[in-house]
Amino acid sequence: MSKVFDVYAEYYDLLYQDKCYKQEVDYVSGLLEDNGVKSGAILELGSGTGKHAEEFAKIGFNMHGVDLSPIMVKKANQRKKDNFISQLQFEIGDVRSYRADKKFDAVISLFHVMSYQIKNEDIVAMFETAAHHLKTGGVFIFDYWYGPGVLTSPPEVRIKRLENKNIEMLRLAEPTLYVNDNIVDVNYSVQVKRKLTEGDAITEFKEQHKMRYLFVPELIQLCQEYFVLKESFSWLRKTSPDLSDWLAVSVFIKK
Repeated sequence: MSKVFDVYAEYYDLLYQDKCYKQEVDYVSGLLEDNGVKSGAILELGSGTGKHAEEFAKIGFNMHGVDLSPIMVKKANQRKKDNFISQLQFEIGDVRSYRADKKFDAVISLFHVMSYQIKNEDIVAMFETAAHHLKTGGVFIFDYWYGPGVLTSPPEVRIKRLENKNIEMLRLAEPTLYVNDNIVDVNYSVQVKRKLTEGDAITEFKEQHKMRYLFVPELIQLCQEYFVLKESFSWLRKTSPDLSDWLAVSVFIKK
């Protein structure tokens, strides 16, 4: 998985330039506050280039991000340096096995990192990582691809065109749904045209993201050694997820 993200880490922020990280952090911080976490230290599993962490730091949290991709972590640490934000720390680590010698006030995982855990044992391992870093009663919040919504509105072929002052990008996403495995293979074909270079150099590459869509009952079953489910919502709302939702978020409390 690290190699997949290393390939397009250079273009990651461009791909998601329209994503409103502040809105998402405001929403998740509201869920944290509802569960007694108004300040303190947060462990973020799968922190990417650090944009969520940066927004959390701006509202007073100390953020410790972990990501499997060395290039992502490098970009996140550069973000810390460029913006002079002392409450940010990032390091390379696998969300299934990472261990720090400290407890946190909360653990979060955003941008559906949990759905990248394809096997049951991967999901259990991620729950174990979160539990290791929380005291009894601690909060673990994550979003994920919501199974009922994915099956109601299956993924379709999509084309995305983007550019900034340095590059033009074309990305074709071709999904394959495996209904008996609860898996979607998202096959990307990416073409990057670099501006300001002689001949407008073009780079092409392919990558595959294997995503698991999840159901609330199986999450309850898989977390039962470490957590209890408190509540689940449609992503960015305070209503229960339904068939129209591709994304959901759940709040778990450590036993």
